[in-house]
Amino acid sequence: MRFGVLSDLHANLPALEAALEALRAEGVDEVLVLGDLVGYGPHPRQVIHRIWQEGLSALAGAWDLRVAYPLPGSLPEGVGRATLEWTRSQLGEKELAYLRSLRLSHRKAYGERRLVAFHGAPGNPEGRVDLLSPARDLLPLLERYGAGVLLLGGRHLPLARRVGAGLLADPGSVGLSLTGEHGADAMVLDTETLEARFLKVPYDLGPLLFDLRAWGLPPVLEKVYRTGRFQEE
Repeated sequence: MRFGVLSDLHANLPALEAALEALRAEGVDEVLVLGDLVGYGPHPRQVIHRIWQEGLSALAGAWDLRVAYPLPGSLPEGVGRATLEWTRSQLGEKELAYLRSLRLSHRKAYGERRLVAFHGAPGNPEGRVDLLSPARDLLPLLERYGAGVLLLGGRHLPLARRVGAGLLADPGSVGLSLTGEHGADAMVLDTETLEARFLKVPYDLGPLLFDLRAWGLPPVLEKVYRTGRFQEE
């Protein structure tokens, strides 16, 4: 089975549309979104509606939860803090209810292999797993969930790694990639061979930057979209 994986859309509609078109061209059988549908970008409502239109399965990311549950506590600093309330203000109760309905994990057997997916770290969307850690530190994660494939979104950097007989992978970010080049990240996974192939999909920056400026969102984001690097001012 050819499986498409997206993550960290971050309210960037042109990037999402380009990534979906690329996965259609690849002929994938299914697409899974690993969370962070909203946050930073100027299209939170439109991205959610596109997910509905496509009928895609999606997980809850840290940003989705921050927007859906305005609870006291730690808030993202800098650009994150500046866009959080704005993002929430753009969503109606229907969209907020959808974010609250998102699952924290995806667990399903594909043939003889069990695929398990989270945003961030297992059970903690705010956490991170270092996929470059020694294999002896990563193997227990696969064993804990009985997984042949473990997908972890949230790092904004695509990486796939074989550990023992299994695979751990992060598809990177559709809407706010930090690979050092412009474009949306997507991953195509063959669930039989465990071959993971990464796509870097260009998209038209014009509409995105126009909406970014029109809504008065932080100008530093424009540099991220152009360069694939995040340097807060």
